[in-house]
Order: sequence, then structure tokens, then C-alpha cells
Amino acid sequence: MTLVQRAVVLVMVVMAAVQVSYAAVHKVGDSAGWTILGNVDYKKWAAPKNFQVGDTIIFEYNAQFHNVMRVTHAMYKTCNASSPIATFSTGNDSIKITNHGHHFFFCGVPGHCQAGQKVDINVISVSAATAAAPTPTPAPSSPSSSLATPSANVPAPSPNNATPLIVLKGLFGTMGLAMAVLALFSSYA
Repeated sequence: MTLVQRAVVLVMVVMAAVQVSYAAVHKVGDSAGWTILGNVDYKKWAAPKNFQVGDTIIFEYNAQFHNVMRVTHAMYKTCNASSPIATFSTGNDSIKITNHGHHFFFCGVPGHCQAGQKVDINVISVSAATAAAPTPTPAPSSPSSSLATPSANVPAPSPNNATPLIVLKGLFGTMGLAMAVLALFSSYA
């Protein structure tokens, strides 16, 4: 193999590694973990996160006092633990996100969900995030009209509406394919 071919193969391997390592790992509650102690607000914890398909959600907790139940939206709203989709109870549960949409979890120990030990992991699809991005509005025609418009009517953009970086994943894949084709043609030259 020539030096050029080796370099092309090395670049393709690096690009593949970058593409594979794209998924993020999120520890629910960060350093506090999954608990009712310390008044952890899991809604505030999840709000700024940009969850993607392929990410792993980790629940760390004392298994003697807590568990994790994956539930429907209706069960989540009412803290109904009667028939969860899945129950996890190891104290160190890793759940891989495999599809877009809301993923609802709470602790099934009586009173814990009502105390706030519940989280909604919202995985926005790339097309939905792009469609939900705010469109720029034209500047007001006169300075007086801008003063008359209260700023409260203009919602701040949500961090979840940011264009996800998963678009870069496609770029890496395309570049990797192009480099593979280049390596194939250069081997015949």
C-alpha cells in the first residue's frame, strides 16, 4: 500500500470513529443523581439538553429506596405506577434512546413521583428541530413602534430548538464515502 493510500485509510478510520462517538451520555440529575433529596428539579435539568437518538440516559440511585419506571404520558401526568412500560431497579441503569419523541420516567416508590422524581426526556427529530426554529421577523418601520411592542410578546428561543449537530454526522458520512471512492480509484491508477 502506498503512503497516499495509507493516509486515506487513516483519515477514513478517524472519520468513522468521530461518527460513532457522536452519541452523548446524560446522567439524570447530574451529580445529585436520581433522588428525592436535595430538591432536584428534573424538568429544569432536562430543559436545556438536546437529546438525540443514540444517546444514553443513566439513572444512578440507591436501589434500596428508588427505581426507574418508563411510562406513558398519561401515567406520567398522574404518577400512575400500575402498569409501566419497563421497570429498572439496579441503581445504575443505562437506557439507550432509540427513537424520537417523549420518553417519560419516574420513580415508582409511593410518593416519590408526586415529590418530583420524574423526568421527560424529549428527543427532537432533526426535521422537527429545523421546522421549529424561529424565523426572523422584519425590523419595525419606526422607532416609536418598537417601543410600543412589549418584549414579553416575543418568546425567547428554546435551547431545544437549536439546529442539532446530527447534521454534521451526515457530512462526515458523505466525506467518508467520497474518500473511500477516492481510495478505490487511486488503487487502480
